[in-house]
Amino acid sequence: MYQLLLTRKYLTSKVMPLLAMAAVTLSVATVLVTWSVMGGFLTTLLSSGRTLIGDVSIHWPNVGFPHYDELIDRLEADPEVGAATPIIETFGVVVLPDDQVHGVVIKGVDGESYSRVSGFDDSLWWRPLDEPMRKDNGRRDPRLGQDSGYHAGTDWDRLYTEGLGLTTSRGEAAAVPGIEMSGWNIRLPSGVYEPGAPRVSGRDGESAYLNLFLPDAEITLHLMPLDSRGRGVETVTRTIPVVNEFHSGIYEADSSQMFVRLDLVQRMMKMDAAEQIEPPASPFVFDEETGDLIEAMPDVVGIDPARVTTVLVRAADGVPVQSERDIEAFRKKIVSIYTEFAAEHKGEVPSADGMRIMSWRDLNRSMIAAVEKETGLVLFVFGLVCFTTVFLVLAIFWSMVSEKTKDIGILRSLGGSTAGIAALWLQYGAAVGTVGSGTGLLAAWLVVRNINEIHEWLGQNLGLVIWDPSVYYFFEIPSDMEWGKATIVVVAGVLTCLIGAAIPAIRAGAMDPVKALRFE
Repeated sequence: MYQLLLTRKYLTSKVMPLLAMAAVTLSVATVLVTWSVMGGFLTTLLSSGRTLIGDVSIHWPNVGFPHYDELIDRLEADPEVGAATPIIETFGVVVLPDDQVHGVVIKGVDGESYSRVSGFDDSLWWRPLDEPMRKDNGRRDPRLGQDSGYHAGTDWDRLYTEGLGLTTSRGEAAAVPGIEMSGWNIRLPSGVYEPGAPRVSGRDGESAYLNLFLPDAEITLHLMPLDSRGRGVETVTRTIPVVNEFHSGIYEADSSQMFVRLDLVQRMMKMDAAEQIEPPASPFVFDEETGDLIEAMPDVVGIDPARVTTVLVRAADGVPVQSERDIEAFRKKIVSIYTEFAAEHKGEVPSADGMRIMSWRDLNRSMIAAVEKETGLVLFVFGLVCFTTVFLVLAIFWSMVSEKTKDIGILRSLGGSTAGIAALWLQYGAAVGTVGSGTGLLAAWLVVRNINEIHEWLGQNLGLVIWDPSVYYFFEIPSDMEWGKATIVVVAGVLTCLIGAAIPAIRAGAMDPVKALRFE
């Protein structure tokens, strides 16, 4: 009982333990805010990366594989699979209206099924908005449908609808490039894009601004079909309209990828369905009706089915795919389905051992590892800094033991045991750590919950802008406080105080009561 009474008295009547609690509060809050922001950054980055690739990718590059429709039917028949979609992924050259030439990744997709697997429908940028983005205080976003301005009257509904189908209102196959590809769009600090006018230099040395909006323009696309050995056959060129632009949140994708309607890419890459022919035995034959010698026509012996390079798969709602163990289990399920499919089409499609069947974590492994290592390094550095709390608590408690030497002597003379006196100071340290860690947890929760508002206030009043959306390509500071992580940090805060209090506690318990009572 005396331990509880003395602990309460020391906590409420002394300034020094309050300093120790403040140190623990700052340490816990610092680690938690850092971990939450870095964890939120990783979560947002992974979510953006998964936007365009789904959960599992079945991939065979270059020439692709046939019977993909049957494979998709098999996949979607499984209750763990939510949707699947075919894709042709290849490299191409794009020429923009201002004569820019870009080497880009071309993805031929079916807009409707691709949206069910990925977040393609949400990534289309040019769409109607009813409310401005959170940081668009000046309502400068043209998608709000203002009555004035260069893009007043633009039919944003039409652009969104055409972008979803990758098809113009006239039924033409169209393209949706990344919003950073052209460099025409001006990204404001609020994260809003304003379409700009590109400056084009002519052969005569003169330059002028082109009054263009990419979704109202046409681009030239060059693709190179490949033979079975991966060698280029020819260059196929098409001029196609642009109907929208996408924003995935990852600059590399937004500046170097473009979506085109699947059937157009299939034709350009010579991967559409075609007749299989057999050359005639003789180049000329006699016409039975006229008796004339005419050119022999090849015989049609079958149909070569259309091919794609990739089938993307999304897990059904409720199927866990976040952790590495869960996504690997889902990937193995897809492998088993493909194995059955390949067995029925032996010799026509690659075997399961040769096919590249990878999860979204496999495809983003280098990016995930880099961010996780960076997060670990930052936490390690902050952890070392916060570990100084141990020495601060040790110094404060050592000083308090020296100050309370007579009190310790009285307790010993009244029958207090060595273990009891040591437990008093350990309990005192635990109380300091618990209160300090709890206060730090509350402070960190308030900061993380309101971090964007705090950041805006700092920018408006102090001019301190740490997270600029025009640089980081996320509109808000990502944060994600996980209570499991918070528990770890709080427990670590209490343990640091116990460790710091251990040596002074041992010293107090080992005091000779006679010497302690004579202490001045």
